[in-house]
Amino acid sequence: MKGIPRDHPRYHSLIVRERIVEGVKQGIVHETGLIAHGRGEAFDYIIGEETIPHAEKSEMVAAAFLLSAVNPVISVNGNCAVLAADECISLSRSIPAKLEVNLFHRSDERVKRIIDYMKQRGADRVYGLKTDALIPGLNHDRALCEKDGIYTADVVLVSLEDGDRCEALKKMGKTVIAIDLNPLSRTARSSDVTIVDNVTRAIPNIEQWVKKLKNKSKKELQVDIIDQYNNKENLCGVMQYISKRLNSLF
Repeated sequence: MKGIPRDHPRYHSLIVRERIVEGVKQGIVHETGLIAHGRGEAFDYIIGEETIPHAEKSEMVAAAFLLSAVNPVISVNGNCAVLAADECISLSRSIPAKLEVNLFHRSDERVKRIIDYMKQRGADRVYGLKTDALIPGLNHDRALCEKDGIYTADVVLVSLEDGDRCEALKKMGKTVIAIDLNPLSRTARSSDVTIVDNVTRAIPNIEQWVKKLKNKSKKELQVDIIDQYNNKENLCGVMQYISKRLNSLF
């Protein structure tokens, strides 16, 4: 983008930041999305702004879950849309999986803007506007969803999620895969699979694993990958990685 020198050591992060700001101007990202992005950026800085081994393992497991699902859904919010619309669309086709917009600060106008934005980027269908179902236990607009989408999904991939909805989805019996740079968050701790990685890296990485694992049977995916994974152990590994990296820097 104009004004950001390509030789800046954090060029990519600054470009991403500008995309979030532009998303606010377009009415796709809510103002609070700036705060959420800043928090995530801080954790990304701590892990070195790269995909660490624990994240790569979680991305592989996420791919296995998505390929094993009957009705997988990729949940999209404003931040996710402006940062990884193309990647989410590509992943949804590779699995295949549905795309559904779900927002904390919801308005039909913003949902429509995000859906239109996703369609302009090439999405065939994006759920989220019809809202003919409710996620039980949430007294808020974020409970609104589509029956054919998130409500009946068995596996849901969520990015930059709030803990309440993650826990509510879990109580419905769904497998929740979360992309969350904060390993301490309620979302990270309550999900079945937590990917501590930037969404701009995580979504493409999951798709690469989808392509690698696509020829495996559901039984192979279950026995060889899913059954071998423990999310709590993985998060402990992330915290150990962060601790070692900070100690090595100082």
